[in-house]
Amino acid sequence: MDTPFPSVAELAAEEDALQFTSFTNDDAWDVGAALVATARRAGAPVAVEVSRAGHRLFSAALTGATPDNASWIERKTRVVERFGHSSLHVRQTWAERGTTFEAGTGLDPALYAAHGGAFPVVVRSVGPVGVVVVSGLPQLEDHRMVVAALRAHLGR
Repeated sequence: MDTPFPSVAELAAEEDALQFTSFTNDDAWDVGAALVATARRAGAPVAVEVSRAGHRLFSAALTGATPDNASWIERKTRVVERFGHSSLHVRQTWAERGTTFEAGTGLDPALYAAHGGAFPVVVRSVGPVGVVVVSGLPQLEDHRMVVAALRAHLGR
């Protein structure tokens, strides 16, 4: 049985809860390193990237990740940067409207991928400043891995 995707309301609440007071290069490194550690423990063949204002601050490709993961990261990141929400949130927005992201936006799928795994880095007093992305697992698992890392980082 397939795991149901979270609703847009659930995803919006998640984004609201996972906001920073500031986001430094050290934060990017810590989040990225935590994602790599989690992926290694799980034997997950993922690529991870953390960026701020278009500047790649952390990037790693674990055993089993492929060059295609870099393309997925770029495409998911563009969705977050354009819409200001997680790539899964954007996907679900169109799904709840009874269509797909591709049909609803007309954006080139070679450039944009509304598939789970990219999450906005939001600084409460500033707004969106960056993106944390995982690629290599089914999209809901990519999304959950990022959310778990952000939750742990913000909870420490």
